[in-house]
This record gives sequence, C-alpha cells and structure tokens, in this order.
Amino acid sequence: MSTPRRLLARLRTLMANREQPPAAADLPALARLVASELVSEVCSVYVAGAGEDLQLVATEGLRQEAVGRTRLRVGEGLVGLCAATGETLNLPDAQNHPAFAYRPETGEDAFASLLAVAVRRAGRTLGVLVVQNRTPRRYDPDEVEVVETVAMLLAELLASGQSERAETGLAATLPRRFNAVALAPGIVIGPVVLHSTGLAPSRLLADDPDRERARLEEAWQAMQRGIDRLINDQLPDVAGKKAADAHASREILEAYRLIAADAGWLKRVNEAIQGGLSAEAAVARVAGELRDRMRRITDPYLRERLGDLEDMAARLLANLDGAQNQITVPSGAILLARRLGPAELLDWHARGIAGVVIEEGSPSGHAAILARALGIPALGGARGVVESADPGDDAVLDGDDGLIFLRPEQELRVGYVHAIEVLTERQAGYAAIRDKPSVTLDGTQVRLMLNVGLAMELGQLAATGAEGIGLFRTEIAMLARGEVLDTPEQSAVYGRVLDAARGRPVLFRTLDLGGDKLLPGLPPPEEENPAMGWRSLRIGLDRPALLRRQLRALLLAGGGRNLSVMFPMVATVAEFRAAKALLMAEAARVRPGPSALQIGTMLEIPALMWQLPALLRETDFISVGTNDLMQFLFAADRGSPQLAGRYDVLSPPVLDLLSELVARTNEAGVSLSICGEAASRPLEALTFVGLGVTNLSMPAYGILPTKAMLARVDLARFRPFLATIRRSAAGAASLREPITTWAREHDLPI
Repeated sequence: MSTPRRLLARLRTLMANREQPPAAADLPALARLVASELVSEVCSVYVAGAGEDLQLVATEGLRQEAVGRTRLRVGEGLVGLCAATGETLNLPDAQNHPAFAYRPETGEDAFASLLAVAVRRAGRTLGVLVVQNRTPRRYDPDEVEVVETVAMLLAELLASGQSERAETGLAATLPRRFNAVALAPGIVIGPVVLHSTGLAPSRLLADDPDRERARLEEAWQAMQRGIDRLINDQLPDVAGKKAADAHASREILEAYRLIAADAGWLKRVNEAIQGGLSAEAAVARVAGELRDRMRRITDPYLRERLGDLEDMAARLLANLDGAQNQITVPSGAILLARRLGPAELLDWHARGIAGVVIEEGSPSGHAAILARALGIPALGGARGVVESADPGDDAVLDGDDGLIFLRPEQELRVGYVHAIEVLTERQAGYAAIRDKPSVTLDGTQVRLMLNVGLAMELGQLAATGAEGIGLFRTEIAMLARGEVLDTPEQSAVYGRVLDAARGRPVLFRTLDLGGDKLLPGLPPPEEENPAMGWRSLRIGLDRPALLRRQLRALLLAGGGRNLSVMFPMVATVAEFRAAKALLMAEAARVRPGPSALQIGTMLEIPALMWQLPALLRETDFISVGTNDLMQFLFAADRGSPQLAGRYDVLSPPVLDLLSELVARTNEAGVSLSICGEAASRPLEALTFVGLGVTNLSMPAYGILPTKAMLARVDLARFRPFLATIRRSAAGAASLREPITTWAREHDLPI
C-alpha cells in the first residue's frame, strides 16, 4: 500500500476507534501519525485564535514546552504567511526565506525544509499544518497532496469545536447597518435566513475507490436531472414570460451546468478519490481548491463564477449524502449568503424568500440578473452581514438605497413600514398608467425604453408598457454561456428579441467585452486601466472576424424588419466609419436584408463632443451611456468605492455637455437618447427631459415611476427654472439640491 493510502487508512482507524467524534485532544496523535508515515521529523498544528494570531497546539518533533506558548500573527513568519494567503509553501531552505520568523522556544533551528498547508473550511482559515525535515529538500507532489488531504480532515475536526459566528454577547444583539450595492430594487422587512456555504461532507475517508467513483457518477447524473427540472418545471414565472423565453432562462443555467460537466474538474475529483477520500470529501476538497484560487482573482465576472461553483458542489454533496436543505423559510424571509449560484437562487425563491443579500454579489452576477428578472429585492457587497446575523433576526432590506439593517430600532422599522405602504399605493397607480403614452402635463411626448441583456427579460416589455428596447446588451448572453456564440446561435437570439418587440424599436449594441467583462476564449489582457483599455469596439476592430460574425447574425435576424445597430466605446469618427463599413459590407451579402437599417453610436468618450459635425453626418442616432461618460469625464473609476457618489450626473459640466449635444443633434435631425441607471431615477429623468432629451432608456424598474413623474410635470415652468440655476451655478459641484427642492414644491413623485 502506498504511503498516502496507508496514512489515510490509519487516520480512518484512528477516527473510527473513538466513541465520540474527533476533538482537539486528537491533535497530538494526528501529528505523530503524519510525522511517522511521511518520514518527517516534525509535524505541527497551529490553530487560529479569536484574534489575528495562530497558536501552536500540537507538535511531534519540536519542543513540547512550546505548545501553548508559541504564537504568530496572521501574516507573520512562514506560518502566518501561509494563513494569510491560503497558499501552500514548499521550501527546501525555510530559514533563509525573507518571511521566516525564528521562535527559539520551538528548537526549530535544526530543520531546513518546510511544507506548510493552510487549514481552511468554507473560505475561512482555521489553522496551518506544518511538516519539517533537517535535510534540505522540496517535498514531492504526492507528499504535498497527502498533507493537503490531512489539512482538509483537520479542518472538519477544528470546525466541530468552533462557532462560525464572529460576533457573540452584546454585539450580537445591537442594531447594525451595512452599506451595500443595489442589485434589484424594492424594500423588504422580515426575518433572516442564513445560507450555509460550508461544504462539510459527512464521510471523509473510503477504502473502495471504484465504489466512490460510481457514487460520484450517480450523484452527478442526479444533479443534472435536478437542473433539468429547474429549467423545465420549477423556474418561477417572470412577468409576461412566453414559451419562447423558456429557452432564454437556460442562458444563465447552462453556464452553471458547464462547471459540473467540465472534464478537468471531474478528473481532479476522481484523482482525489483514488488517493483514499470518499466521493463527498473529494468534491469538497477540489471545490475548496478552486474556491480559494478564484477568490484571488480580481476580475469581477470571473469572481462571480465562484457562486456557481459552490452551488454546484453543494448540490453534488446533497446527492451524495442523500440529504437536502431542510431550513424552514418563514414568510417574508430575507436570505443572507456569502455567495449564491443561479440555480440555488431559484430554489430559495420557490421556497418563498422575499429578498436576498449576497456578500460577494455584483450587478453582473448570474444571481443578480435572475433576481432582477424575478422581481426579488437584492443587495450585494454587504461584507460581514452573514457573520453578524442570527437566524430569525429581524432585518430591513432597502434595495433602492443599497442598505441592510439588522435588528433595526423600532423607529426605523416603522419608517420603512410606512415607506412600503407608500410604495404599494404607488404600484397600484403604476398599473393604471402602464398602457398609457408617456407624456408630460404640457403635452411633451417622451419615449421610455428598456435596457435588457437576456431574452428572459423581454417579458418586461409588456409588464412595464415600455415603447421598445433602447439598449440590448448583446454580450450578456455570451458571458452567461462562457463562449462567443456562432452566427446561427446569435441570429436566433436576436430574432427572438425582435419577435418579442412586435414591431417596437430595438437598438442592438454590438459586443461590449473586455474591461471588467471577460472575453470568452481569450485571456484577459494585463492592463493597469482596463476600463480605458482594450475593450468594446476596439476589440471588434482588432478582431474583425468576431465583429463581422455578429453583424451578419444581426442582419439575418433583421431580414424583412427594421434593424438598429449601435457601436460602443467609439473615440473617433474614423473608428465609427470603420465599424460602419464592416456592417455595410455584411449587409451587401445578406439576403433578405432588413427593411430599414439604422446605424448609430454610443457617446461615452468625451472626445466625440469635439467631432460632432463629422459624426452627425455619419450617424443615424446617438445614445449617451451615462455610466462610462461619467467615469471618463471626471477620470473617476466607476468601480472605485472611494469615488462612489463623488461626482454627480446633475453637475454643471454634465448638463452643459448634454445641452450642447441636444442643440447639435436637433440641428442635424439626428435622434438622441440617454441610457443607463441615471435615466431610471425620476429626478435625473426630469432634468434630462428639461434639457430637451425626449428618449430615455433604462432598467425595467424605472419605467413606471418615471412615467408617473413625467405625467405631473409642466415643462413650461420647469425649463426656465433649470436655465436660471444653471446660469447661477458657477463652480457648483451639483444642482441636485435646487432641482430636488423644485420637484418637491411641485409635488412630483421623485
């Protein structure tokens, strides 16, 4: 029998011979066993304490008087470095490493080589397992693997004696407020339900690898069948969803399924089984390795796949253990999760949650997209909220302002109850105006359109009464699938969008990949400023085959119908001409072609403002992308928390730019629209319309509130006021306050 399998067999015997579950008292025996089987002169166990320190709690080979005395801060010494990074250290000459910290009481100066492995569970570092030898050498892969396996077993042992909760005592009863990122709007008051991300297999070791591989295959097949049921039977209805949109719901879930079906992932699980682990322990180990690796990735889209991974691993474990999540969901509950995959969100939604907070969630994540489509108020980025909550704690989720309150004070709770009552009344009023035209009190027509990126969101056209789609983000479906679709697949997607629009206008934005959106099939470029780097149209012009494939798909979908195509991230008229030439070249080849073809540009880069005469001769329409325009105009990274809210879209320079753009497009007879989150906020929408912009495109939740506000505005009274405050605003950072005051004085629902 090989050393790894013999060691695991002896560990299995050690655990099986106990009358009670393993406990900290087993640590010295574990250290002796590992040292003897690996022919290692030292094996030591360090455990993370309540603070930022690691304590030596068991050793074989170092001085026993050091146990309980030797402590290292996280990040201090090699043990602290291993704990801080989660990375395995394999060093033939440890004492000459720059991070080495000598502790004389241990007597470790005689040992040269060191192998340190972090003991981690559910993303938390519980300790460090260390082996050492006098002879300088690098430990071979088999030895590293067996120590990593023992570390996984040790994690379960340590976790059995530790609480996952960081807060205790008085702190656990006090009200807490967390700032967050709004993922989906709405307000919810209800009890907390905690989503566990701890992948804790009930059985760790096994002596029949063939049987375990068979169990893995059976569980994997059962998991796939479960996903099929979610897609075909259990996917909750989205407002206005038609049968054709059921295919669109798969766009997100298929990306999730690809993780489980990946041959590399399954191969690694089978290798762990061959090493002596049970199927469930092998799944937990490989998922943990991938989780730790993905947590170090800075790309937000890649990091969002972590929720998909943990979702899948938890489902596999549930099928292997024959157990399912039996947590009772009380009425109106708010789910708190560190990470959440899309299929799991559907499960929780079907069980009745009213809101969700995802600590590591972002607006581009699969779960966030589904939450918006399903109408579930959702927040992301509320770090620490899971550890601060107990199941059943009262909470308030404010998906409009990006706030979550735990154990709120009575006065605040009453205030939110009143806010919900007001919103409920407003929603009833919104239903009455849904199918009415959007027009101001003085008769100005304003076209309100939708921003969408998935076919499953198309039901919002009917639900909101929008006049069309002002921005269809063509890259979202590809990001969800994890690959660039071929021409027939793309054409089918675009055709479904045009079918759902039923003759209403649809503005298709070509691929906006790169930056913070992973380009499928290509490694992300190393750029210091990716938002201003190789992305969007720049990729399309450098990879013309990629862009032409998409343009051909759009033209095929638009055969016999009106088609509008716009290019993002245009910095020069020359770039727009080059992209337009590619589109016209494809149009000459496609039959039947669109009955009418409109070609436009996004205006996100301020440089275009100094090229307007030439641009307006080339383009049929311009759509202002407020998010990118703001970050480029003010040199303020939109993803930087330190700059969030520092620069206002209602500031004089932005309003001056938009006013100039309105005048120039009106003179040229070119259509102008504003799209983005800013257009969905009634106060900003009021200002844009006051400047003369009569086409706004926004997320679905902004359509009806904006329409209700506009119906009560007399622009003949507002425009002179706006002009006056703009003239007197020299040096002002924002005009938000006076505009807000005017709106409230005129009883506008902002």
